[in-house]
Amino acid sequence: MSKVRSVFSFPNPVNEVAARVVAGGVVVLAVAAMVLGAQGQGWLLAVLAAGFWARVLTGPTLSPLGQFAVRVAAPRLAPAKFVPGPPKRFAQGMGVAFSSTALVLWFAFGLHPAALVLTGMLACAAVLESAFGYCLGCRVFGQLMKVGLIPADVCEACADISLRHPERREPAPV
Repeated sequence: MSKVRSVFSFPNPVNEVAARVVAGGVVVLAVAAMVLGAQGQGWLLAVLAAGFWARVLTGPTLSPLGQFAVRVAAPRLAPAKFVPGPPKRFAQGMGVAFSSTALVLWFAFGLHPAALVLTGMLACAAVLESAFGYCLGCRVFGQLMKVGLIPADVCEACADISLRHPERREPAPV
C-alpha cells in the first residue's frame, strides 16, 4: 500500500524551475497538436492529455516530461525555487480538464475546431507559466481559497502570507 501511495502522490513543495520547464514542454506539445490537428491528425491530443493525467495523479513520477524537467533540465537551468504543491496540482488538474475535453471533442464528436481552440487556450496558459512565471491555475486556486471553496488547511503555506513574505510577519511579543 505504501508503494502505491508513494507513486500516487504529488510533491509539496514543488520546484518552480521544473514546473516552468514542464510548462515549456506543454507549449511545444500543444502547438504541435494544433499544427497536426489542423492537418486532420488529432493523436497528439492524447499524448498531451496523458501527460496531464500522469502529472496530476503522480507529480513527475510517471510523466516523461516531468522526469526530464526534474532530473535533467531544471538542475542545469537555475537553483531550485520551492513553491507550495497544492496550487500546482490544481493547475495540472485544469490542464487535465482542458486537454481531456479537447480529446473528447476531437475523437468522440468530431468537433475539431473546438478541440483546437481549447488546445490553444491551454498553450496560452502554459506560455504564461513558462515564460513569465505566472501560473493561471495557481491564481484560480488562490481565488477559490479566498472565497472559501478550497479550505485553508489544503495549503497552509498558501493561506499564511507570512510564510511567503517574512517581512509581513507580526513581531513576536517581548
